[in-house]
Parts: sequence; structure tokens; C-alpha cells
Amino acid sequence: MNNNTKMVLPVIVIAQFLCTSLWFAGNAIIPDLAIEFNLDRPALGHITSAVQSGFITGTFVYAFFLIADRFKASSVFLVSALLGAVSNLGMLTGEQSISSLMVFRFLTGFFLAGIYPVGMKIASDHFEKGLGRALGFLVGALVVGTAFPHLLKSLTTSLSWKTVLILTALLSVCGGLLMKLFVPEGRYQKRAQALQLNALFRVFRNPEFRSAAMGYFGHMWELYTFWAFVPVMIVTYKNLHPGTGLPVSSWSFWIIALGGLACVAGGYLSVKSGAKKIASSALLLSGCCCLVSPIAFQFPVVIFLAFLIFWGLVVIADSPLFSTLVALNAIPEIKGTALTTVTCIGFSITIASIELMNYLATVLNQSVIFMFLAIGPVTGLFFMFSGRKQSNAGQQS
Repeated sequence: MNNNTKMVLPVIVIAQFLCTSLWFAGNAIIPDLAIEFNLDRPALGHITSAVQSGFITGTFVYAFFLIADRFKASSVFLVSALLGAVSNLGMLTGEQSISSLMVFRFLTGFFLAGIYPVGMKIASDHFEKGLGRALGFLVGALVVGTAFPHLLKSLTTSLSWKTVLILTALLSVCGGLLMKLFVPEGRYQKRAQALQLNALFRVFRNPEFRSAAMGYFGHMWELYTFWAFVPVMIVTYKNLHPGTGLPVSSWSFWIIALGGLACVAGGYLSVKSGAKKIASSALLLSGCCCLVSPIAFQFPVVIFLAFLIFWGLVVIADSPLFSTLVALNAIPEIKGTALTTVTCIGFSITIASIELMNYLATVLNQSVIFMFLAIGPVTGLFFMFSGRKQSNAGQQS
């Protein structure tokens, strides 16, 4: 099995996808929870935010204690998958309140911190050359998972919300077992021998690492807010063009899901042209989409949809490449911590971005608010290129 490296990447991709169903499929049952437990509309938003908050907290804890670097990564993945499944099933236990539902969703998000970034760490342990291509497949599968709630809306009319929870928990268990049983330790793995409380600061001392991290942070400012507001964009267009028949859920699914292909394509291009070049190009193009967005709402419907699909491709194409740059420029012994730390900060930034869009939607025309997403790409590109200058200056001195 150790020599059968061709099967390692597909197993990692499938395991990650199965386990992250805990995260994405949970959104699809929120309307059912509202009916079952008589929840009001604000409560539904709190339940969704609880998963995100749990993930951010989890990534901080996993990073602070170097969990992915001090212990066998596949074991961390399995334990996290099992605990995440148990947390997911907690919502089936008796009468629930908004508080108890938020606790179970928070715990689910917390243990997802041992799945998503740890899965990237496991992939980086197996692939050094061609890591961008490997992570392209990995993140591409997760992108399709992100789009699943929109597709599941048509399925949950026939599946009960309890069945959805049980199925996703079983998928997580299967994913954890796949990773543990069929993915050996990678040839590039280096284990941290002891707890290093300064690790969170050490990872940012390398200028190239800081450059990659800042690019990732700019990318995250835009990415999840774009995904969250894709249905809003479509509805806004329909309101501006009465009579336009656009099924919101299905188009939202395709606009987001096709980004998975962009991840794979970006990974292959990075092998030839370099991860930094392709990542910065995608970030530039997505920033241009942000700035053009107010005009796009005046486009004919076919061009408008083509624009959103293009935006959906370039907004995610750089994600696996930034993770590649972070992994390659991290200290090998704390690579898992580096990935987890950057992920923690990146997801924290998404909350600020989403809340800003929510506020701007109340004070500005919804067709112009998406220009403000350009703050992320512009900031990310600035630090990427300023970091490059600093690195070159350091090498010359």
C-alpha cells in the first residue's frame, strides 16, 4: 500500500468530501428545523453562524496545540470525523431549543477543523512536487460540496431532516475510516516532537509565507461572501428584469459547483507556470469581476449568467494554490499548524466580509454593494507583490 501512491490522492479527496458533508448538508435542513422546533428567522442565522464560529475556534485550538503535527494526521482526521458525526447526531436527541441546536452545530464546526486543514496537511505530506495539482483536486471536491445545499433543497422534500443527519454522520464515519485505513504516512512528513507555544508566531517570520498568507486572506474576504450572495445576486437581477425566469437554487448550484473544475485546472497550470503566478492572476480577475458587478446587472440574462459563472471560476481557482504556497513555505515540522492557523484567520475574515455586505444591503442599492468585495483581492495582491520585493531585497543583501 505504501508504494501505491496513485490511490492516495483519490482516497484523500473522497474522504474529505464525505466528512465535510457534515458541514454543507446541515444547511439544507435548517428550514425543517424551523418547523420542527418553532424557530424564528433570526434563530436560523444563528444556527448557521454557529458552525462557522465552531470551525474558527477549532482551527485555533488545533493550531495552538500543534495537534496535526504532534500526532499522526490520519488518526487526528479519524477522531475528528467520529466526534463530528456524534455532534451532528446530537440534534436528534429529544426536544431541542435554539441554544442546544447552536451548541451541536458549534461542536460539528469545531471538529471539522480536524478534517479540512488536516486533510490538506496529509496531502502535502505525500506530494511536494505537483502539490498545487493535488490540492486542486482536493479543494475542487470541497467546492462541489459547498454547492450541495442548493442541490439538496430538491431532495429534502422527500428525505426527512433526521434521515439527512443520519446519512451525513455515516458518510463522515466512512470518510474517517478511509483516511485511517488506506492513507499511510507521507514521505515528506516531519513530526513536531513537543508543544511549541510560539509556533503561531514563528510561521509568519518567512516573507514568502507572509506573502502567501496575505494573498489567501484577501481571497477569503471575497470567496465565501460571493458564495453566500450568489442567490441574492440572481434574485436582484430578477427584480431588475421582471419576467426573467431564473431558478435560483439550480443556477446557484452550477455557479458555485463549476468552480471545482477551476481548482483542478489551476492546479495543472501551476505545475507549468508556478502557483504564485496563477494564484495572483486568478485573484486579479476576480477583483475585476467585483468592480464590474454593478454594470453586470444591466446585461442580457445570458451574458449575466456567463459573467457569474466566470466569476465563480476565478474566485476559487486560487484557493488550492494559496494553500500550496503556505505549505511549501512553512516550517516542515509545524506545516499542519501553519495551514490550520492561516485557515483560522481566513475564515474569521469571512465573517467580517459577510456582515459588511449585510449592512451595505440595508443602506445601498444591492446591485452596487458587491464592488466592496474588491477590497480583498486588491489588498491580497498588494501584499503579495510587496512581499516579493522584500524577499528579493533580503536575498540581495
